[in-house]
Amino acid sequence: MHYPAVWLQGASLGESIACELRQRIINGTVKSGEILTENRIAAEFGTSRSPVREAMKALAAEGLIRLERMGAVVLGLSLQEIEELYDVRYLIETFAQQRLAEADTAILIDSLRKIIDRMELAAKHHDKVEFSYQDLAFHETIIREAKHSRILHLWNSIRPIVMAVMLITTEEMFSLGEDNIIRVIKKHNKLMDALQSGDAAGIHHEVEEYFADSRNTLHLSLPDT
Repeated sequence: MHYPAVWLQGASLGESIACELRQRIINGTVKSGEILTENRIAAEFGTSRSPVREAMKALAAEGLIRLERMGAVVLGLSLQEIEELYDVRYLIETFAQQRLAEADTAILIDSLRKIIDRMELAAKHHDKVEFSYQDLAFHETIIREAKHSRILHLWNSIRPIVMAVMLITTEEMFSLGEDNIIRVIKKHNKLMDALQSGDAAGIHHEVEEYFADSRNTLHLSLPDT
């Protein structure tokens, strides 16, 4: 799957190239140990070397490649590293949702309900990319609503890889059939209902259930990573 335009709105050319390369590395299209060169990538994307250099610096900062004099060596992302990414997501979202337990969430719940409606519409049209985009929006909306600058900074630091992994796991989820898609939508409804209840213990339980299930999908999607 390629990144849809809406995911890259406002992104520089370098960021767009980084998104595409990141996706290829994480889904295994580009293998660990392969060499990426600025000239080859620039030719593929029909651009100068400057945005390619920007893209490669971003991927190096994420630990996906190692920059060398003659190019970059692909390091990839192991299953353990992706599981650690889910650990960080779990910590961020647990904190954010617990912080919201005592807040007035009426506006937030309305936003989340609209996002779930769009997820249902994407599912109806078998649009994996749009479904994935709305899934990300659901979680990001909650994190932003927590209004915690350091948590948001941490989220932004992992967001690009989260986006790439989410596209892959969504594709796997769609391949498992309609019942599985419905189950995923129900998971989001449960998170929303827990938030609306304001019950801190209930919120914590639903976040734990959500991520336990997400890890199962992760292992189905990336068994050989």
